[in-house]
Amino acid sequence: MSTTASPLAGTFNADPVHSNFGFAVRYQGVSLFKGTLDEVAATLTDGKLEGTAQVESISIRTPEQFRAHVLGGDDFFAAEQYPTVTFSSTSIDVAADNTVEVKGDLTIKDNTKPVVAKGTWVAPAPDAFGSTRAHLNLEAVIDRTEFGLTWNAPLPSGGKALANEVTLTIELALVEQA
Repeated sequence: MSTTASPLAGTFNADPVHSNFGFAVRYQGVSLFKGTLDEVAATLTDGKLEGTAQVESISIRTPEQFRAHVLGGDDFFAAEQYPTVTFSSTSIDVAADNTVEVKGDLTIKDNTKPVVAKGTWVAPAPDAFGSTRAHLNLEAVIDRTEFGLTWNAPLPSGGKALANEVTLTIELALVEQA
């Protein structure tokens, strides 16, 4: 199905309590470092998805020096200058089995690159409180260095402390707007 198909008709806003933008990256060559940007705003309008995540809402809290570097360092997010991560879809295709492919432009630190995310679409249904809800779960893999997130350190055994490949996971609990 294409973006003009009825499964994506209408306007839905992300429920901020039940939506997030997650990331996972290989750390020290063995561990998987995971985190989220919890302040997410997104709108799905007739097959067009647009969203933002606030960098300051990153789940990294301690140690304070690490949080400060991730938020403020030019080799990380430089959040004062670039406070949001943004996405704007160019196409959304929902298959008969409710798998979905979303293509669009991701912007981090004024670096905009095309990305393809795949996942699942849960069609709109009434909830217990009189609203209609849908859900979009997406995953994409990016190279963080293409977005200006370049920090790294050498490992004693060779290689780098932080992998360039980052898996993004987007959970959008969507509420239909009247």
